[in-house]
Amino acid sequence: MSEQKILIVSHGHPDHSKGGAEVAAYNLFKEYERQGLDTIFLARTDQPSHGGSAFSTINSDREILFHTHMSDFFLFQSGNKKHIWQDFRDLLEKYRPTVVHLHHYIHMGLEMIREVKNTLPDTRIIVTLHEYLAICANNGQMVKPGKQMKLCYKSSPTDCARCFPERSAADFFLREKYIKSIFELVDKFVSPSHFLIDRYKQWGIPEEKMVMIENGQPEVKAPAPRPLAEGEARGRFAFFGQINPFKGVDVMLEAFNLLPDDIKEKVHLDIHGANLEIQTPEFQEKINKLLDDLGDLVTLHGSYESHEIGRLMEQADWVIIPSVWWENSPMVIQEAYNHGRPLIGSDIGGVKEKIPDKKSGYLFRARGAIELSKVIGTCTFDSANWVLAEEGICKPMSTSQCAQQHLERCYE
Repeated sequence: MSEQKILIVSHGHPDHSKGGAEVAAYNLFKEYERQGLDTIFLARTDQPSHGGSAFSTINSDREILFHTHMSDFFLFQSGNKKHIWQDFRDLLEKYRPTVVHLHHYIHMGLEMIREVKNTLPDTRIIVTLHEYLAICANNGQMVKPGKQMKLCYKSSPTDCARCFPERSAADFFLREKYIKSIFELVDKFVSPSHFLIDRYKQWGIPEEKMVMIENGQPEVKAPAPRPLAEGEARGRFAFFGQINPFKGVDVMLEAFNLLPDDIKEKVHLDIHGANLEIQTPEFQEKINKLLDDLGDLVTLHGSYESHEIGRLMEQADWVIIPSVWWENSPMVIQEAYNHGRPLIGSDIGGVKEKIPDKKSGYLFRARGAIELSKVIGTCTFDSANWVLAEEGICKPMSTSQCAQQHLERCYE
């Protein structure tokens, strides 16, 4: 394998933004650095820079913050073109990477991909797809706007215009053509799930340009099962992630509210999540009312740091992923498996792919609070169910294995 110089691009730095995509990109960077590979991590930030510079460093001179933004979220176009054709180009010419691996283009601009090809035509361009932004203008969720948030199974300019009546079908047709013209410059697309690959293949990305590589996890020793007091059930449940309408936290809380009183006495839910305060007033009111109704049955802990995940998992018996959209491959699934904790998840998208029902956890009908409530009762009623699920867990791919997969399957 020839000597590589790798530039990893992320839409956020984990020190500032805790999303799974940011963590996945940073973990890959740190693993390449550990292996002695020449690697730079470029992360977009919305924080102002000193003196108006487009770049600053964080932690080390190998971790660069890109102070930029997008002005057009429909076409993912940069809000400051000079940041692309001058500042980013200067960085490319100075560093001259052999591989540019983008874990996102949102908040920075799709033009970055074209600038790499124009400035360094022999450099390989890799893009990891974390959701369906290119396909769906509704935050890449493939969920129709409106209170019901109906699932969308396939996009078309006509259908998309129905979701956004302020735009025409022609607008969506041209949007698709524009994004695909940029995507043609990409050498390989990486997806952490087969489900997402199928969606993009259906949309028109050639199958031979896509590869499935799971997000890697640090190698850790899984904690022992949580010690139980005499007569105590395996009733400690946990949620990890953002608190927004797509994550199904309201469905989860409704499910706990539906539990029979004898089960409620045996369970507790810990919510480790942030950003409730930036959601719509209507959604905040709904969540807060459910929390009030449940009282001491639920503890809202707020955000957490990546290095805390082991300690928090250790306190849980089950991890719940109640998402109401087509998740790709939520990082928390691999984190839970890495720490030996079984899962309860919605039966759609990448969640269904990653949680074999009644093997390493349980699936329930997405958006079904009643069914989720029954699953929670089943998991709590008999601790043997936890033992069977825990025994069915397969250790996830390590970060070093993930890095090797990228090097062998994408970068050459």
